[in-house]
Amino acid sequence: MVNRVVVGAHYGLLDWLIQRISAVVMALYSVALVVYLLLQPGLNYEVWGLLFSSLVVRTFTLLFLLSLFYHAWIGVRDVVMDYIKPPSVRLLIHVLVIIALLLYSIWSVQILWGK
Repeated sequence: MVNRVVVGAHYGLLDWLIQRISAVVMALYSVALVVYLLLQPGLNYEVWGLLFSSLVVRTFTLLFLLSLFYHAWIGVRDVVMDYIKPPSVRLLIHVLVIIALLLYSIWSVQILWGK
């Protein structure tokens, strides 16, 4: 009989693909933001506020952040699965990272759409 310990591992093509797609999303957003900022003659609070008052920029910023958080989850999960051997410690780290990333996601929404 196989004694299977459930700790969240499900390596595969889907995770690999999601991590690559999230990296592309983050790279495109970063390049677009850098280009926009370099083309601004005088960067000040008003220009920055006007940029982030746009629904399109807020939406793509949230997409960037969610991509970052999911990308980070896959990376941290893989490192923990490779180097942390006791299943209880591995599970605890996974739970703490998931809670932190969920809180960061909620905080990101509050920052982008809160007043």
